[in-house]
Amino acid sequence: MQVKFSEDVIPLSDLKINPGKVVSRAQDTHRPILLTSRGRGVAVVQGLEDFEKTAEELKFVKAVAQGLMEVREGNTVSLEDAKTALGIM
Repeated sequence: MQVKFSEDVIPLSDLKINPGKVVSRAQDTHRPILLTSRGRGVAVVQGLEDFEKTAEELKFVKAVAQGLMEVREGNTVSLEDAKTALGIM
């Protein structure tokens, strides 16, 4: 999801004038739209599907990082113990 600053940064007033156009652009391009007020970023508009996908990806990455930390700390179980705990012998 590469932001195109020439297209994806718009003033908040544009959202006020035509919110449907801004939302449609976010959905069509699959890129977030940065809203600015007085030249500073204040909010992001993103399509719902893209938001949900990003949230799921973040959840997965956090789970992987947590697992790697547990391995590094030696907090592991053997394959046999895991199978027994899950009831899949």
